Amino acid sequence: MSLLRDHDFRRLFLADVASQAGSQLLVLALPLVAVSALRASEFEVGLLAACQTLAFVVIGLPAGALVDRLRKRVVMMVSDGARALALASVPVAWWLDVLTIHQLYAVALALGAFTVFFDVAYQSYLPRLVERERLVEGNSTLEIVRTVAQVGGPSGGGYLIHLLTAPFALAATVAGFAWSALCLGRIRRREPRQEPGRANLGREIAEGVRFVLGHRLLRRIAACTATANFFVSVAQPMLLLLLARELGLDAGAIGLLMASGGLGGIVGALVNARVVRWLGQGPAMWLGIAVPAPLTFVLPWMAADWRLGLFVAYQFCVGAGVVVYNVTQLSFRQAITPEPLLGRVNATMRFLVWGTLPLGGAIGGALGGAIGVRDTLLVAAAGACLAFLPLVTSPLRSMRELPVSSRTLR
Repeated sequence: MSLLRDHDFRRLFLADVASQAGSQLLVLALPLVAVSALRASEFEVGLLAACQTLAFVVIGLPAGALVDRLRKRVVMMVSDGARALALASVPVAWWLDVLTIHQLYAVALALGAFTVFFDVAYQSYLPRLVERERLVEGNSTLEIVRTVAQVGGPSGGGYLIHLLTAPFALAATVAGFAWSALCLGRIRRREPRQEPGRANLGREIAEGVRFVLGHRLLRRIAACTATANFFVSVAQPMLLLLLARELGLDAGAIGLLMASGGLGGIVGALVNARVVRWLGQGPAMWLGIAVPAPLTFVLPWMAADWRLGLFVAYQFCVGAGVVVYNVTQLSFRQAITPEPLLGRVNATMRFLVWGTLPLGGAIGGALGGAIGVRDTLLVAAAGACLAFLPLVTSPLRSMRELPVSSRTLR
């Protein structure tokens, strides 16, 4: 946490606090608007989840090339403002009694599009504020923000939704995005103006794709993350339906249960450095995915009794494992990528690993309508246990230290 003494990193940290808190509330609020306020079907809830991530498939690659041409901080500020405006339309429409599922689809699409630009710029901006040898420290610090938000966001957001109803609780998310933009605006260090008249956009996109697909380790990391994300997106909308409809839990109780994943994430962020030193970078990465995966089989057997405790254990272990995995692989990617390629490489990875999310959400919704919520969760649990295979069948299986040269293992 010593990086917080740096003024500019502290402003990025505070912006991340606001943005993550709002985003974690959004995880519950938007689908609960559909479930509770609009009585959406299983397929409609799955389609809404798909709309939130569709942009990573449609505009993910060109977004990376465009971010490399622009000032990253400005991209993040504009994205925060646009997300705040899109979300503000939901409580207004609800108050006027004109809110429809189609408006939620449109808002979800807009949120996804500007989240693409924000995330690509965000991951490409950190190396401008932090020396590359301190990237793990910087990413760990920001990962703690995300996991603390996972603790307070769903539980506090759940009670906020309970008190205000889901549409009006979105106002807190609007405020979070606005505060994030304000903090980013106070960063002192200015980026150099990008030179106009660069290479063809398609050629720039291809450079980022070639870098990722041409690197043995990045290819395997992308395959692992994409598989895990696909089955998570199959399960997530069905899990909310199970908790809200079949088990009859209110928003506050659901938020409290979801917060256990954030507690695990905090533990993962705090012990990440020790785990990596003990196991090595490669083993820490694949074990962070492999060890919690079998606990996913808890989900299909959930009931409103002692088994909720098993769900808490599942959330905690997955949260800890995912943080260890994310900090290790993201720091490796930032360190190994030449700075002019950072936006395109991050966008290519997001395209590959988040591009499975809308597909998973749509398939999850369709399966839920066809075979039921619990059987869909069983399918997702079986698939989640396969995600670590691309890592364990690669050199990462036993590599204690990952390479720092972009020409290594290509």
